[in-house]
Amino acid sequence: MHLSRRGLLRAGLATTVATALGGTAAGCSAPSGSTGRDMTLWYWTGGLSDKVVAQAETHFTDVTLRPAQIGGYFKSKLLTTMAGRAYVPDITGLKGEDMASYLPNADQFIDLRTLGADRLKDQYLPWKWAQGIAPDGRMVGFPIDTGPVAHYYRPAVFERAGLPTEPDEVFAATATWDKFLAAGQQLQKKIPGAHMLIDPLSVYQYMIGQGTQRYVDKNRHFIGDQEHVRRAWDTSIEAYERGLCSKFVSGTPDANSATERGLLPSQFGASWAAGDLKLAVPRTKGQWRVAPLPGGAANNGGSFLAITKYCREPERAFAIISWLLSPDNQTRGFVDATLFPSTPASYRQKAMRAPDPFFGGQVTIDVFGPAAQKVPVAYNSPYDYPLDQTVTAELTNVNALGKDPRRAWKDAMDTCRRIADHLGVTT
Repeated sequence: MHLSRRGLLRAGLATTVATALGGTAAGCSAPSGSTGRDMTLWYWTGGLSDKVVAQAETHFTDVTLRPAQIGGYFKSKLLTTMAGRAYVPDITGLKGEDMASYLPNADQFIDLRTLGADRLKDQYLPWKWAQGIAPDGRMVGFPIDTGPVAHYYRPAVFERAGLPTEPDEVFAATATWDKFLAAGQQLQKKIPGAHMLIDPLSVYQYMIGQGTQRYVDKNRHFIGDQEHVRRAWDTSIEAYERGLCSKFVSGTPDANSATERGLLPSQFGASWAAGDLKLAVPRTKGQWRVAPLPGGAANNGGSFLAITKYCREPERAFAIISWLLSPDNQTRGFVDATLFPSTPASYRQKAMRAPDPFFGGQVTIDVFGPAAQKVPVAYNSPYDYPLDQTVTAELTNVNALGKDPRRAWKDAMDTCRRIADHLGVTT
């Protein structure tokens, strides 16, 4: 199948086609891929450990590995080269949130099973491995990292509210979403001005992530109005109506100030969010702990490496990929670039078990490791992203603008059905 404009649209890539057709590309070795001994690798800043990539350049002496960090909108630049069939990299990163949209064009990539990938399957998280497999069984993406989600909280603030403070006790008290909401009400009664949630989106996002279904099923039917979505919406609205959600916008100076003052002592985030927290509120070092997420495991983030069909030496490219993403090198990637491994063997390595001073010396891998291993295998459609954006936009309208929740749900579903019809999804 040729990666045509129509093919891109049908694969759910409409949002990037305009950029892809008008952009430019750089960093490749030849109009049709590698030149034999040259092997190009595209990734983005923070997408791989730069130290491990540098080691790969010296490890593989029979080929010249030419890594390039591509700035700007990575996906559109990659699609530019693939649509034009010129200057296409041999090996490329594929961001996790974009993975489903590449799978309908799986023939633009080498099927990694033909290179022996299945021999390594047992080393990787099953749900992460499944995300890189196209509907016809071809393997497009080889797992880089993941983003298991946890509950970040401040024990001193919880203690003032009469809530538990130790991670296992906090989880026991917030193991279900109902229990979490009850704890949030207790917090607000004891500490006026404090909120258990920065906004209702965090509940919605992770409840959806805890399930095996999203907005479109494997038969291209819209299922965004079914119970799994409605339940996540209703729980988020309940959190809003109980007054558990702040009016702060995540990442803003006002939100950071409130967090520092203990008014946002409870936050959900992926493993990589620990770095954001350390940068945003450094003066709270030692005042945080990590507990499992209420309601079950979820993931947010994580990417893949793929080999394009223009690669002249796919066997060598696969050797590079499998070396870069071995358990030992994934551990190095975590230490160097906080890339949480997709290889469970890494979780037992000493480098990942170091106590974290920011979290009071807690060994946080004891929370994130089990969470990563419990994420359910879910079907991700290339059409899910625009539908999800529609629902979350209406949820924001409720929290930020006071829109009536019933009207917001109806508007979300009406817009979703229009988008689904446009994309050829049966409603």
